[in-house]
Amino acid sequence: MSKYRSRLSTVSAAALRSCARIALIGIAAAGIAGYASSVNANTVTGSIWESDPTGAGNATVANVPGTTPDVTFTAPDPLNFASGGAYTIGEFLASGNGSTVLTGASHLGDTLVDTLFDFKGFVTVNNGDSFTVGHDDGLTLVIGGVTVINAPGPTSFVNTSYTWGGASGTYAFELVYGECCGAPANLSVSLPLVTPVPEPLTLGLFGLGLVGLGMIRRRNA
Repeated sequence: MSKYRSRLSTVSAAALRSCARIALIGIAAAGIAGYASSVNANTVTGSIWESDPTGAGNATVANVPGTTPDVTFTAPDPLNFASGGAYTIGEFLASGNGSTVLTGASHLGDTLVDTLFDFKGFVTVNNGDSFTVGHDDGLTLVIGGVTVINAPGPTSFVNTSYTWGGASGTYAFELVYGECCGAPANLSVSLPLVTPVPEPLTLGLFGLGLVGLGMIRRRNA
């Protein structure tokens, strides 16, 4: 009977170690997956408010509403949008080379008149880098808390250039774009987008998985 119990105990311990190993591999894999997804997706988030003549006619950060957006979406680098004959929100977003609507799909058929867009993300810039933004109508671009383009009013299509005079690095940016006065609507800007550093939780899961696997290996050695 004692031999049977000893054998059963050995089998149970081995099974527990196997389960623990599988669980830790899963934790490490989750960390790797989170890290990979955060590194590869160079996208920005966007919000749209309709029927906002104030913001659309004066596209500043101060005029971004504090209310829930009518539409939210993600868009890849570079940001290139242009209205067509329909002049709708959906048509504008569809021109954006892979934009994904997150909420507000029922508004995609609505007009672009008096819409305000707010884009947020991260960019890596070097001192002396120059960029050009094409827009119809107005926009404001803020990088690292510094307003680098201040052209918020209505305009026909125009190219506005700027040169980054701050320190080289990665910064949060916000781009506010307004469409106020009828077709066309155009926005074209190639920002050096990056994805933020993986969250501590993601790295923590990855590290926990590796440490646990190492301990199991040492015990089995």
